[in-house]
Amino acid sequence: MQQKRQQKSPSAARIAAASAASALVLAAGAPAATGQDSRSSTVGGERLGRSDVQVAPLAGAPALPGGLTGRSWLVADAGTGEVLAARNAHLPMPPASTLKMLFADTVMAKFDRSLQHQVTPAELADLGVGSSLVGVKENLPYRVEDLWRGVFLSSGNDAVHVLAHMNGGVPQTVTEMQARARSLQAMDTKVASPDGYDMDGQVSSAYDLTLFARAGLRNADFRSYCSTRTARFPGGLDKATGQRTTFDIANTDRLLGKYPGLIGVKNGYTTNAGATFTGAAERDGRTLLVTVMHPEAQGKVYDEAASLLDWGFAAAGKVQPVGQLAEDLAPQATAGATGGAAGSPSGGAPGAAGDGGAELPPWSRTPVLHGNPVLAPALWSGAVLATGLAVWGAARTVRRRRNPAGSSASSASSASAVTTAPWLVGGPTGVGTMGIGSSGVGRRSHRRLSRRARALLRRRPRRG
Repeated sequence: MQQKRQQKSPSAARIAAASAASALVLAAGAPAATGQDSRSSTVGGERLGRSDVQVAPLAGAPALPGGLTGRSWLVADAGTGEVLAARNAHLPMPPASTLKMLFADTVMAKFDRSLQHQVTPAELADLGVGSSLVGVKENLPYRVEDLWRGVFLSSGNDAVHVLAHMNGGVPQTVTEMQARARSLQAMDTKVASPDGYDMDGQVSSAYDLTLFARAGLRNADFRSYCSTRTARFPGGLDKATGQRTTFDIANTDRLLGKYPGLIGVKNGYTTNAGATFTGAAERDGRTLLVTVMHPEAQGKVYDEAASLLDWGFAAAGKVQPVGQLAEDLAPQATAGATGGAAGSPSGGAPGAAGDGGAELPPWSRTPVLHGNPVLAPALWSGAVLATGLAVWGAARTVRRRRNPAGSSASSASSASAVTTAPWLVGGPTGVGTMGIGSSGVGRRSHRRLSRRARALLRRRPRRG
């Protein structure tokens, strides 16, 4: 008997076999996440594994900017993913605070921006010496959106650590960031801290940082925070009034508000990393991404990034791609974070979602494959209710025509149904009473037809 229960029916066996076959097909067709073990397996293309400058100009192409000193750099089209030019794109180097892009892409969607969190002393206890700080105070509440502004504008490691503890702790967050890097096919990245602080073995590359920026900009909140120029940040308690104070913070990205069309994204600097910068800019409906790592002087990172953006916009259609940005292997349910786009209090870049109302650019929107998950149940419920009412009304009409004498009883029954279940048809003063109740159109129509029939009989001529 037990053996019979364990046996599958023929239909169940066929379904299981079909599912297994489909899984094999999907697994075979899915892109593999390859590492940088050899030049032939370089993510994005073989040319991106080379150390010298890679560019493939066509006729009329502008020359690359002169005087580029970055040890590693890359410029790519965000929409197509085509890498237009690069140097040492996969060279592993300390990323500094540009690694915060990966932190944000990993954690941001987990917490509603309006959520308030009481900061504990333990959450601020393990900050690295010399860390950049926004000024988070222990034993005070902060909204999530304020913490994210502290991350992006002031590159605050204190805000990063608070959010990491909210996410289950720094070790868990580091593990999740590493997994997220793998799903983005960022194989050069080794995560040791969530904030990018110099730690042994922590590296990334110009290619990987560009992937992080491209993925992050698909999130409306991420796009809003990185494009915010200035904001008010919560301070401590005023001893005289007992009220919470605030102070101004400004984005440390020197190109934001100065380079035309710049969206963001993140800058960084540490002793080991030198200066690092990943930026995105939009012009004439085209968005470019640029990353520059470790130029000769700290301030030159912005100049070299701007010159590469200028070249990229001028080179549209005049160069062949030398590589490709890898696609995200993780399924994406929505393009925006929980709670919608976070409005910036001032100074959002053009095209950003800083006012909470702008939508994402077409290249960064996630396709909706299965319709609107919120409206679908309501639409189905409405359709079922409408169908039920239509069938009930048709059946009632047929009964009236077959048994006119019983129409009064039928109407009374209908009125009773409306009284006992007003939610079904709109209530005593709604559609139900006027359309199908005891004083409804059906009874009046029956009386008019009776009167008209009697009048025709009286007018009919009599024959002898």
